Amino acid sequence: MGNEHSEGIRNILGLQLPTDPRWVDLADRSMEEILTDHAFCEQKAATSCISLIQRYSHLEKLVEELSPIVTEEWGHFRLVLAELGKRGLRLGRQRKDVYVNSLMEFEKKGGNDEGRLLDKLLICALIEARSCERFKRLSEGLEDPYMRDFYRRFMESEAGHYTLFINLAEEFVGKEKTRLRWQEWLTYEAELMSKLVLRGDRVH
Repeated sequence: MGNEHSEGIRNILGLQLPTDPRWVDLADRSMEEILTDHAFCEQKAATSCISLIQRYSHLEKLVEELSPIVTEEWGHFRLVLAELGKRGLRLGRQRKDVYVNSLMEFEKKGGNDEGRLLDKLLICALIEARSCERFKRLSEGLEDPYMRDFYRRFMESEAGHYTLFINLAEEFVGKEKTRLRWQEWLTYEAELMSKLVLRGDRVH
């Protein structure tokens, strides 16, 4: 049943390549590393929204929609930090995020402002989508019932954020342009996922 649920959410998100099921077992044995990486992912999500607000402060709806996400993502950082503390663990050092850095290589650097905004929103949507899919895996596959519930809550939140970024892209750039570019992003991300080394100490 868990695999069917994961397949269903992957289809909703549009992801073309599912996470290797072995990843959950690896993550279950690397919980300190996963929590540390997760904490920094939430921190970076908050700062990404702040950067968008700063860069596109003239887009009133974007500012209004992303402002509460900053608060929410930082709250998630604090939740993960608290979980580390409860386990007697410390927040480790931030690690290089190969997944996100590789996604940024596909981002359009030139062109017009509209195209750049579209890519910035879609890369955020894609990171949220993959995080959602991975948290779904953890919510179904971890041995500890408490941690399964812990990650189910994060999974639900990431799904909402993914939808928000897609909606903002459609609002400012248009549905057709968003759909076409989103398909390009999904194809690129699937190719990237197929090449990345499977690691249990990373969220992505």
